[in-house]
Amino acid sequence: MKTRQGVKNFSREEATKIAGEDPDYMIRDMFEAIERQDYPVWDVFVQVMEPSEAENYRWNIFDMTKVWPHEDFPLRKIGKLTLNRNPGNYFADIEQAAFSPSNMVPGFAASADPVLQARLFAYPDAARYRLGVNYQQLPTNAAKAPVYCPFERDGKMRFDGNYGGDPNYVNSSLQPTRFYPEVKGVSPNSLRLHTEHEKWVGEVTTYTSHMKEDDFVQPAALWEVIGREPGHQDRTIENIARSVKEVKSPELRDGVYGLFPPFK
Repeated sequence: MKTRQGVKNFSREEATKIAGEDPDYMIRDMFEAIERQDYPVWDVFVQVMEPSEAENYRWNIFDMTKVWPHEDFPLRKIGKLTLNRNPGNYFADIEQAAFSPSNMVPGFAASADPVLQARLFAYPDAARYRLGVNYQQLPTNAAKAPVYCPFERDGKMRFDGNYGGDPNYVNSSLQPTRFYPEVKGVSPNSLRLHTEHEKWVGEVTTYTSHMKEDDFVQPAALWEVIGREPGHQDRTIENIARSVKEVKSPELRDGVYGLFPPFK
């Protein structure tokens, strides 16, 4: 997602001052922009890779320390996101909101990214603890189109038909009852997502802490990118140095220094 508003950043000193004096600075800035109809907009892009490319790419595509270079996999614009309405009630619309990457429509599936896999269950688990087991029935979270999922049944504060007399399991002959006539039956073929590619996925998601020269290629390229704007590299060094200075353990400090090979 790329902002159409442009990018401006506080310096470390400015950020510290604002955080202490006016912690609501950013949210108020957005609220007031929406109120005056100066709606913030982001363009939404994706990068697309074929399974065969993933299996043979230079880097492990599930390594969170790596990116997919745009020259290899260009950004493809798929839409835009516009914030055009402020919440009517902050508690009802914001405090009760629950987001999760596990909310998917048919045709999508999660990759084997270990961090994503953890969030698939961790986010809904946190929402259940915070809002209750039926948090997805709340208006701010409820699907706009009917969703048939008898796995999500019973529990405190259930206030719909609770799937009536339907069974508590899904099989190939499942058809919605009169409680949800507008939802089509679930095809067993839509659940068959595993392919030969999955065998490869299971073999590449284990990492070691051993670093290779190739691991420094992308950080070095990023360093060149931030060097295009005057002062960015200096601020990066200052921020890192101030953080490392507070580390008491010499071993940990040496470990940080080891991440920075000598500059050529």
